[in-house]
Formats: sequence, C-alpha cells, structure tokens
Amino acid sequence: MQAASRESYKVAAERLDAYVRGAEPSAVAATADDILSVADLLRREPRLRRALSDPARTGADRAGLLAGILAGKVGADAHDLLTGLVSGRWSAPSELLDGTERLGVEALLASADSAGDLGEVEDELFRFGQVVAGQPELGNALADPMAPAERRVALTRELLADKARPVTVRLVEAALGGFGGRSFTGALTRLVELAADRRDRQVAYVTVAAPLSDEDERRLSGRLSAMYGREVSVKQTVDPGVLGGVSVRVGSDLYDGTVLRRLHETRNALAKR
Repeated sequence: MQAASRESYKVAAERLDAYVRGAEPSAVAATADDILSVADLLRREPRLRRALSDPARTGADRAGLLAGILAGKVGADAHDLLTGLVSGRWSAPSELLDGTERLGVEALLASADSAGDLGEVEDELFRFGQVVAGQPELGNALADPMAPAERRVALTRELLADKARPVTVRLVEAALGGFGGRSFTGALTRLVELAADRRDRQVAYVTVAAPLSDEDERRLSGRLSAMYGREVSVKQTVDPGVLGGVSVRVGSDLYDGTVLRRLHETRNALAKR
C-alpha cells in the first residue's frame, strides 16, 4: 500500500482493536464475516471500488454511498468499521479492496485470539496448506480461478468438516478468493504468518527428512527466538528427499543444512575441476 492507504488502514485497524476489546468473540467473528462479504462485493464490482475510493468525493460522501448500499445487510459494528474505512483516503481502488479484506481477516484472527484459539487456528491453516501441497490435483481444483467459487468453497467445507474451527474454515475461504491478490497457497501462507504475528511470533518453516522430536523442536525454536529477539513458531515439513539435516526459512532468511544441499555443492565443485 502507498502512504495514504497505509494511514487509512492504520486508523481502521485501531478502531477494530478498540471494538474487539469490548466485544464477545462470537460477535467479532460475525462482524468479520460481514466485512469479508463486503470485500467479496468490492472484488466483483470494480465501479463500486472506484466510487468508494474516489479522491474527488469527500469522506462523508463515500460513507453515505456505502450506507445506502449496506442498509440492512450488515450488522451495526461492521457498518461502523467499514464507514471508517471508506472515509479515509485510498491511493487506488485495489488498495481499498486489500484494506477491506485485511480488516476482515484481522477481525477473524482477533475473535480466535479472544476465544483462546488462535494458536490452533494457526496450526490448522498450516496443516491444510500441507495437505493441499501434498495433493496436486486437490491444489489445482481449489486454486482454479475458472471453477465456480461456490464449488471450491463447498469442497473446502467438506474437507475441513469436523477437522477445523469455523474461523479456520472462513480464513481458508478468504484464501480461495485470492487474499491480497495472492495465489491460493500464497494466501494460506500469509494467513499463517498474520496469525503468528497477532501472537507476537515469527514463523520458521522447517524442512526435515524425518519429524523432529518435541525436544529438538523446542531447542530449535529457542535458538531462533534468541536470534530474532521474538518467539518463533516452528512449522515442520517432512520431505525424505532432503536425505538428512535441516532447512530453515524465516522471512527472507534461509539456512539450508540439508544433506541434499551438501551433495549438490560437492557435485558442483567436482564439475568445475
């Protein structure tokens, strides 16, 4: 986002935080669903996006336009938060859409946090991403933009029935819509990181040939926390193809100590002789 959009989103996010402090988790989740429904509307209606982010209109004018569209369709809390959102200045219509999506997602994460479920939601999102990554046909079916959205949502709900919390399911649906303009798998990854960030944690993606023991995972998490000055949430991927050792990615930092990497380095060194 450009500077004006960042400032508008910051104000809306602060209003969300104030609202969350005095609301029940279930009410926050319902408000989040309303906000994400409006994000879906903005995605489908580019003319509406342009009108609600038009710098030639006053904030009050844009808020009035939104009020007419949403009358009786969303709850009062969602209406108040969305009014604050569109009253701000947005550098582009696409950034208003991104801000609306992000606000809805943050409201969902806040509801899970208030209910004490955020760590579980983070893990469920990651595990579902692992399932999708391990089944290319499933991944293609969920990510196919030509497939009706209703069919992909129905498939997701079937797969996660009795296996994930309602907040997790709704977040996966946001990923299906291309949260933040990302691919489906990219959106899932971003949602995992936002969940961790709300818990004031950094995510470390760890690839190993065999699962780490609980003790080894705690030791690795402790070392990474000391390096980054922040608690680290370790997400393991088991890939026998790496043969041994550990690969760790934290943000843009990659620490690859796998046997496979060392074999590649040895092969390359021999080829240069």
